[in-house]
Amino acid sequence: MNCKFSKLARRRCSTDRTNAAGFTLMELLIVISIIVILMLIAIPTANTIRKHTDEVSAQKSLQTIEQAESMYEQNYPVTGFACTLTALGGETGAPPSATSAQLLNGQLTTGVKDGYIFNITNCVKSTANNSERVTSYTLTATPATVGRTGDRGFCVEAGGPIKMDPAGGTNCTQMVQ
Repeated sequence: MNCKFSKLARRRCSTDRTNAAGFTLMELLIVISIIVILMLIAIPTANTIRKHTDEVSAQKSLQTIEQAESMYEQNYPVTGFACTLTALGGETGAPPSATSAQLLNGQLTTGVKDGYIFNITNCVKSTANNSERVTSYTLTATPATVGRTGDRGFCVEAGGPIKMDPAGGTNCTQMVQ
C-alpha cells in the first residue's frame, strides 16, 4: 500500500507498523495466564505420577529382595535367610560369602531406592546342632517422606504376597491390588 496518497492510507500504514512491532500488554497477560493455568494442572499430576512410579518401584524392589533371599537360602543352607541387606549385597571384589553374597545391586544394598527405605525385620532364628538358622523374615519398604515420595508402605513375609499399609508405615494388612 502506498502511504503517500491519502490520510486514510497513511493511518492504515501507521497502524500496520504498530501491530507488527510486537504484542500488546493484554496479549502478553493472556498468554501468561494460560501458561500459569497449565502449570497448575500439570504440576500436581506430575507429582502423583512420580509417587505412583516410586510405589511400583518399591514393590518390584521387594520382589527382587525376595528372590535374593531365596537364592541366599539355597546357597547358604546352614545360615538360612539373610537378616541384613548388606549380607545380600556386599563387595564384588571378593568371592561371595554368607556376609557378602553379592545377590543385590549397590542401591538396594544401601536400603534406599526411589524415595523408599527398605529393611529386613522380624528375623526368626532356630537352633539345631549348635547352629542358628534364620527361618523367617519380613521385608519392609516405607516412603522416606510419606505423602511426598509415596503414600503407602509395603511388606512381605518370607514367601508370602506383598501387602500394604495405606498410612505409609509397616502395619501391612491389606493386599496390594
